[in-house]
Amino acid sequence: MSGGPEPISAEGLRVAQEELARLRAEREKAAGTLRGEDDAVGDRADEADELRRAAEVARLDARIAEVEGRLEEAAVAGAPATDVVGVGSTVSLRFADGEEEVVEVSELAEVGERTLVTWDSPLGKALIGCHTGETVAYDTPVGAASATVLSIGGSSTR
Repeated sequence: MSGGPEPISAEGLRVAQEELARLRAEREKAAGTLRGEDDAVGDRADEADELRRAAEVARLDARIAEVEGRLEEAAVAGAPATDVVGVGSTVSLRFADGEEEVVEVSELAEVGERTLVTWDSPLGKALIGCHTGETVAYDTPVGAASATVLSIGGSSTR
C-alpha cells in the first residue's frame, strides 16, 4: 500500500459501514451484561465470566476503532482512481483462459459479496499500479498465470 490514506470502493464502504453498525450493536449488548462497580461479584466462576465479558467488550472496542479509522482514512483519500489500480479499485480482468471477472482490490478478503483480491496477494501485487490494457503475470498455487486489465472503475479498452 502507499503508506498514505487509501481509498475504498463503494462496495467496501458499504461493507465497512454495515460491519461498524453490527459491531456497535454487539458492543452495546455485551456492555449491558457487565456489572457496575457497586455490584458484588460472586464466586470465582462469576468473576471469570465477568472477565470474559469485559475482554469481549475490549475486543469489540478495538475492532470498532479499527473500522472507524479505516473509514476516516478513506474519507481523506477520496474515491479510488480510475486510471491506475490501487487499493479500493474495481478492476475488470480477462484471464489467459478467456474468462472475465470483476474483482476489487481490498485490504481484507473476507468482507463483501464481490470477489475481493487483497493488495498483498500475488494477483493484488501484480495489479497495483497497472493501467487499463496492461497484462500482468503472477504466481498461483498451481503455477504461473496472467490477466489483462480491461477496465478500472469506469474506464475500458473494449
